[in-house]
Amino acid sequence: MPELPEVHALASDLTARLRGRTLDRLDIVAVAALKTFDPPVSALAGPVVGGVARHGKFLDFAVGDLHLVMHLARAGWIRWREAPPVQTGRSGKGPLAARLVLDDGSGFDVTEAGTKKSLAIYVVRSPTDVPGIARLGPDPLAAGFTCDTLAGILHAAGRAQIKGVLRNQSIIAGIGNAYSDEILHAARMSPFKPAAMSAEEAARLFDAMQATLREAIARADGLAASELKKEKKSGLRVHGRTGEACPVCGDTVRQVIFADSTLQYCPTCQTGGKPLADRVLSRLLK
Repeated sequence: MPELPEVHALASDLTARLRGRTLDRLDIVAVAALKTFDPPVSALAGPVVGGVARHGKFLDFAVGDLHLVMHLARAGWIRWREAPPVQTGRSGKGPLAARLVLDDGSGFDVTEAGTKKSLAIYVVRSPTDVPGIARLGPDPLAAGFTCDTLAGILHAAGRAQIKGVLRNQSIIAGIGNAYSDEILHAARMSPFKPAAMSAEEAARLFDAMQATLREAIARADGLAASELKKEKKSGLRVHGRTGEACPVCGDTVRQVIFADSTLQYCPTCQTGGKPLADRVLSRLLK
């Protein structure tokens, strides 16, 4: 799933490609992906694209007076095309969900792999008309997001597990499964540690969050969309690396499997050398 660093890089890359260009049309292939009806998609035909912004994991395309907002969900992606699309006569088949076409025929395809379709597209007058954006918590890279901000969030979350708090978009925007694993590894904290913690621990978590996200953005800076997935995977230390050696201490990276996702961690770095029980209500083994 694209998270804050990848969506940030996508917004930067697409702004460079689209700003000042005239949008010819947006073709919706997967009808279920379109979540709005007013304004109609046809209203996007003709205006100039002003740029692309990021709200948490949402992409926000300013098109004239309207906003085209996309959430790529777990398996969505954007593939740029320099030339007009080739018509295959198989509309509705395969991973293609939508196609944006500029006045010269270039543009991009929005695709979604797999059978579980969660990609969402909105045409709105304001980004806050999208319920998911309206519910977003503060952005962890915003100037006003300080260590005190995080400490207040953690205190309010109380006994909730820190992994879930970091992933909750209404609490902190933009962090998902992968980067929550990476942040907790850098902070040397168990994913099941209660959110309410000491001031020293909150400061350590804040520093790990800032360093992890900013380093990921720096690695992705200037990369095209086609390169971002590979770059993300290469930069992860524990997430997706079950069975490999921890790059910090050399212990074996382990995982906990949930109903619809997994998390990875290093026992030596994060749980005092004790493995976590691999079940939904995991706790440290006695």
